Amino acid sequence: MPWSDRRSGWRKHAGDARSDADIDYGRIIHSASFRRLQGKTQILNLGDSDFYRTRLTHSLEVAQIAGSVTRQLREDFAGQPAAEHLPTLAQIQAIGATHDLGHPPFGHGGEAALNYCMASSGGFEGNGQTIRILTRLEKYSDSDGADLARRTLLGTLKYPVSYRAVAHPERTPALRAGTSVLSLIDRESAKPPKCYMDSEHAAVMWILETLSESDRDLFTRFDTSEPAAQGLPEHHRTRHKSLDCSIMDVSDDIAFGVHDLEDALALAFITREDFELYVPPDACGHFLDFVNSRKRSTSGNDAYGDLVAMLYGSAAPRKHAISRLVGYFVQHCVLEDESDFEEPLIRYRAAINPSAAVLLKALKKLVYKRVIRSPAVQHLEFKGQQMVVAVFEAFASEPEAFLPRGTFALFERDGGDIRVICDHIAGMTDSYLLKTYERLFSPRMGSVFDHL
Repeated sequence: MPWSDRRSGWRKHAGDARSDADIDYGRIIHSASFRRLQGKTQILNLGDSDFYRTRLTHSLEVAQIAGSVTRQLREDFAGQPAAEHLPTLAQIQAIGATHDLGHPPFGHGGEAALNYCMASSGGFEGNGQTIRILTRLEKYSDSDGADLARRTLLGTLKYPVSYRAVAHPERTPALRAGTSVLSLIDRESAKPPKCYMDSEHAAVMWILETLSESDRDLFTRFDTSEPAAQGLPEHHRTRHKSLDCSIMDVSDDIAFGVHDLEDALALAFITREDFELYVPPDACGHFLDFVNSRKRSTSGNDAYGDLVAMLYGSAAPRKHAISRLVGYFVQHCVLEDESDFEEPLIRYRAAINPSAAVLLKALKKLVYKRVIRSPAVQHLEFKGQQMVVAVFEAFASEPEAFLPRGTFALFERDGGDIRVICDHIAGMTDSYLLKTYERLFSPRMGSVFDHL
């Protein structure tokens, strides 16, 4: 089957009982890129606590939720044409586990920093870096990265359009105007488009190779952004995802809206007043009807009050409420039919039922406004961003002097391509980036005996 092909042509041995998806899942779980996620920020800064989620635990949760969504869709849509094309458990868990591999240290701050550093060399975007890792940088093959099956790679291709195509020409990464002492990145201009990088065009074309010309043309279309009334215009936006990718994407949204909320509540980042402002009873109506249809409210008719009390109570009722929310969203996923496509893997898509999507949108907005955009988090993201730029520019100024020997060998092999420097920094954990920065710029830090 073309969707089981690997770019290298590798085939498993006859006695290997694993499916192609089992092999892919194993390659991801045992990869260095996956292990590094334990040292990368999800939202809250690493090192402040051992409680909340890292990119690694988040990825594991996304993989688990994606498995639950797939089971639910198979049950709810049994007998429909889309059901027979749903992924196996190993397939969707492999895709869920990969989805954040390309994110650099310090989250979206690090992403914007690397996009600024690479502005004249093809840019940088975390999801695009995931494709680069899987098809080029991982070590399961000489030149094809993790060498995953085509279907697995299609599921990880979140944005099937190149950087060059969707980057708005008027939104170019630049330094912020108006500062006299500091050189600061304009963080808005440095936000990258959602895309794959042009350096991975050949790999993406191989992934899409088995599609008909009409399917490939339609799948890679995008919407151009409207002119901005003021400020910078938005980047253009891709339109389509594959079936497997849409399941992963829905699961990522659930994890972001619910599990990141759990961390924020446990650490008192979100007040009760915040919750009631951003997630009012109207946003919860469909969820409360769902709960009441299964279990009567413990305090009469105030089901919303019960929910808030559980979320702001002790650990046990909060965990129960979080589990109930996740279960609700999983049970309200649907399959949509984009009938203009011929290939089932891109014709069918998973989505959240519109009635349930109201609550998920409200939860995501709450986390974004009160946690991600909070000064406590933004200070650390800003600091991380500045460190990423400083380390990148130091390495690029004298690669032979500053890059680790193995990385410099790759740099020379690729003809001095600074994408190699970008790969090296993007793969760093938060703590490794911090130690590298301190070694380069802090007078009292660093030793000749440090392992680089």
